[in-house]
Amino acid sequence: MNNPTDYVPPKVWTWDKENGGQFAKINRPIAGPTHEKELPVGRHPLQLYSLATPNGQKVTILLEELLALGHRGAEYDAWLIKINDGDQFGSGFVAVNPNSKIPALLDRSGPKPIRVFESGAILLYLAEKFGAFVPTESGARAECLSWLFWQMGSTPYLGGGFGHFYAYAPMKIEYAIDRFAMEVKRQLDVLDRQLAGNEYVTGSEYTIADIAIWPWYGGLVKGLQYGAAEFLAVQDYKHVQRWADAIGKRPAVRRGRMVNRTSGEPSSQLHERHDSTDFDTRTQDKLVP
Repeated sequence: MNNPTDYVPPKVWTWDKENGGQFAKINRPIAGPTHEKELPVGRHPLQLYSLATPNGQKVTILLEELLALGHRGAEYDAWLIKINDGDQFGSGFVAVNPNSKIPALLDRSGPKPIRVFESGAILLYLAEKFGAFVPTESGARAECLSWLFWQMGSTPYLGGGFGHFYAYAPMKIEYAIDRFAMEVKRQLDVLDRQLAGNEYVTGSEYTIADIAIWPWYGGLVKGLQYGAAEFLAVQDYKHVQRWADAIGKRPAVRRGRMVNRTSGEPSSQLHERHDSTDFDTRTQDKLVP
């Protein structure tokens, strides 16, 4: 790998399989499946194929919130997709999400299964399906969707930008880290200003906008992402801190964060979720001595 100060882009880019850091074996410049593998199907109407990254947490948090409200149709099977092993490139997964990213949802409650991919689309689909966590009044709905799509558009600068170059890149590049740290801090300031006068992101109502934003930006200010809390001086964003603490205490959020989790304390890891009792009986501390 060249020193970044010596690099001159070629006229035509070619794929160097060894030039990808710790993600080299799963990143590639083409789409489609790499192997044949059907997805498992459980007994519930909703089949989720995911991993407890921030994007995966959005969906499991919403599902647990829906169940907490009494929406029994939101019962779901959550199957673990090990992205470091390339599970997302299996033929069955690609059929549900041609973009080969988690999470992916298959709704089998009707006569014909419906696939939904992209975390924001899944949140909106479920919120509308069950009539919860998305406002119906046009102004409030527009505000909710604006912040939902703010998260979808902004977070690549946090994850693929700052997080990659700060925590995962095979070399530290000052320009890249500075560029994305500046943008992440700007985004935190946007969110902090919005929360200065609002209990939740869009006002007094907890919505899918909060559910989408919290795993990324709430996790960041609570020190759960990239080991970068001190570097980004996250304590300065007091309104984001208050909001992050309040949402983090919600029982459904705590449960949702556990589903498809494969790191952290064994008691916080529920690799697969097929029943509400699994939180009490099938976490890793109970399955693995």
